[in-house]
Amino acid sequence: MTRARQYIDENKTEDLSLKQVATAVNMSTFYFCKKFHQAVGCTFTEYLARVRVEAAKKMLLNPNARVSEVAFDAGYQSITHFNRVFKNLVGHSPTDYRTALPKAA
Repeated sequence: MTRARQYIDENKTEDLSLKQVATAVNMSTFYFCKKFHQAVGCTFTEYLARVRVEAAKKMLLNPNARVSEVAFDAGYQSITHFNRVFKNLVGHSPTDYRTALPKAA
C-alpha cells in the first residue's frame, strides 16, 4: 500500500480513479479496494479527499490565492464539490478556514 499512497500523492491533482491506482500497483480493482481499506482504514475516495484537502489547506496559507484556484490546483473539477468536501473534512468552508488562520506578523 506504500506504493499506492505514493502514487496517489504524486497524482492527486489529476483526475484520479480507483482503477488507475489499482493498475499502477498491479492489482485488480476489487482486491486493491479491499486491501487499501484494510491497510489505511478508509476507502480510496475518502483517502484521496483527505490528501487533496490537506494540499488545499497549505495553499490557502497564501492570501493571494483565490479559493477557486486552490480548488482546481488541489485536483477538484468543481468548486461546489471542493467546498462541500472541505467543509465535511475540516468543519469550515475554505474561506472561513483562511479567515481563522493566524495573521503573519
